[in-house]
Amino acid sequence: MGIYIHQLKNWPNLQWNEQEFISLLSEVRNLQGKLMGKVELLGFELKGEANLETLIQDVLQTSEIEGEILNPEIVRSSIAIRLGLEYFGLEQSDRHIDGIVELMLDATQNDNKTLTSERLFGWHAALFPTGRSGMHKIEVANWRSGAMQVVSGGMGREIVHYEAPKAERLASEMKQFIDWYNNEQNLESLLKAAVAHLWFITIHPFDDGNGRIARAITDMQLSKSDGVNQRFYSMSTEINKQKKSYYTILERIQKGDLDITVWVIWFLKCLKNSILHSNAIVDKVIKKHHFWVKNAGLLSNERQQKMLDKLMDDFEGNLNTSKWAKMTNTSQDSALRDITDLVNKGILIKANSGGRSTHYILKDI
Repeated sequence: MGIYIHQLKNWPNLQWNEQEFISLLSEVRNLQGKLMGKVELLGFELKGEANLETLIQDVLQTSEIEGEILNPEIVRSSIAIRLGLEYFGLEQSDRHIDGIVELMLDATQNDNKTLTSERLFGWHAALFPTGRSGMHKIEVANWRSGAMQVVSGGMGREIVHYEAPKAERLASEMKQFIDWYNNEQNLESLLKAAVAHLWFITIHPFDDGNGRIARAITDMQLSKSDGVNQRFYSMSTEINKQKKSYYTILERIQKGDLDITVWVIWFLKCLKNSILHSNAIVDKVIKKHHFWVKNAGLLSNERQQKMLDKLMDDFEGNLNTSKWAKMTNTSQDSALRDITDLVNKGILIKANSGGRSTHYILKDI
């Protein structure tokens, strides 16, 4: 089995060689500053939109890392309602989605950036509103009382990748972690996000949900570092893209000594990519804004506004009259009139394929 870092004599005295990532850290800091400057120019309303888009990605991707695919429209609705933003989609809700949304909003949009065991228990309860993870009953809103192993492979061929600290150590382990998180003022804030993520996931204090809570703690620390209670880049999106190397590096570090330099470098590269990719979200919000400035006054009804909004967000498949009719709860004739009106006004255009596969796309976005 070998020895894990939490079994070493000097745990949790994690160490790193700053010289190996000082220029990378400075580059990420610079990109972070540039992004925050770009966002500042957006103005209040567009900042809110960019924050919404980023949070949607964060919630979808942190769940996808764990193999859960959430409905983007329900996620959008849940976040928009909680942020008090106008929303024209389906306002159905899902307890499970509402729970992870509440967790993410509490971690990032809240002025209070302190950790307590009660706050972590609240996040855990929000993640598992039924007290179950899939079919299994789990301990909710409390540290786990049993052993915790990270295992892969089928029955009889299991590979143990990691074994977390024993349950009787959790109260003191978590107290030490929480005290450090709240009181460590001297550590560079991006470096602190990297250390916090690794430290928490190594303790693995819950029956389930440890990865999502580790990423929420990371986002909380990053929002502290950004100096705003809004998110404009999604670390979870980048981790999901690099999921294989994420698990590989965690396993390597957790079976190593207390030097976590390679983890810090991996984390900072991941953060750099997430900031670079955030420009796509900001650009999408600006494009959407210009679209509405140009076209909002041309619409004939709310159905058109709702459907155009959806086309710019998370629309699946091709838009045709039957889909329009179904999504707006109207007749095929009304759907065709709505679409024809938008085509005549130069907002929608007919896609190249004709016949039964006739569908429509936005002209300007």
